[in-house]
Amino acid sequence: MRPPKIAVLLPCFNEAIAIDRVVRDFAVALPQAFIYVYDNNSTDNTATIATQAGAIVRSEMQAGKGHVVRRMFRDIDADYYVMADGDGTYDAALAPVLLKKAMSGPYDLVNCIRQETEQTAYRDGHRWGNRLLTGVVRAIFGNRVQDMLSGYKVFSRRFVKSFPALSTGFDIETELTVHALEIAMPVAHEVGAYRGRPEGSESKLRTYRDGWRILMLILKLIRHERPFLFFGFISMLLALLAFSISTPLFITYMQTGLVPRMPTAVLATGIMLFSALNFVTGIILDTVTRGRRELRMLTYLQYPAPPSE
Repeated sequence: MRPPKIAVLLPCFNEAIAIDRVVRDFAVALPQAFIYVYDNNSTDNTATIATQAGAIVRSEMQAGKGHVVRRMFRDIDADYYVMADGDGTYDAALAPVLLKKAMSGPYDLVNCIRQETEQTAYRDGHRWGNRLLTGVVRAIFGNRVQDMLSGYKVFSRRFVKSFPALSTGFDIETELTVHALEIAMPVAHEVGAYRGRPEGSESKLRTYRDGWRILMLILKLIRHERPFLFFGFISMLLALLAFSISTPLFITYMQTGLVPRMPTAVLATGIMLFSALNFVTGIILDTVTRGRRELRMLTYLQYPAPPSE
């Protein structure tokens, strides 16, 4: 049997300070791997430095990490994909450990749980935001994931080729996680060092802006992947509102046989009809979602299981 083909994927935007070290460290850690740097409209010499360090450099003109990941997954063919950020915050020496874990299952996703080695590695907003968003996803989609927003992961070929990437920015990490959970892929974790960015390097992640985008994506994914839960919750709120409005009217009617506030009765009736509409919508879309999930599972199963040890 041929040895598995390994691809290291490094999405980059203005990482000239760190990319040389990152590429060379991965070359040492995984000498058999092909190292790809995808430059996302950098205004510095990231692409030139990466080429000189020995990476295969390609470009993605649409701005945003989601666009870059989508392009990498479409263009590159391998048995296993190691994805990390090009900012030097992750330990390349951990890559063989992650790959060994992936092959031992085999697992379709192995996620690095970040362990801070420097006080400046995590901003407080990022730390609490990660815990909050990871907790929401665990509560809704399943508790088999930890540190959802970690950028250091290993994927199998069938994960990559069955992934319908829709996100455009840093919310891609959330979509990757939900994809694995929704079709019950084998998932594993490994703890790894997480250090601060090199001096002079600037984070592209904006705590509030990107946190809001990720939260909106989670709501969108709940609507798409759990429509009965989403629309059922709206239906319940509307029904409670209708009951609260109509209860005094009902009490008055039972006492006097009259409905003195007809506009309020019409409003309550309309809200209750809207509640019923949401409930039926949730049932119908839940059936549609089940069909979409089965189609994704069939796409996933078209590819052979990843090579194992």
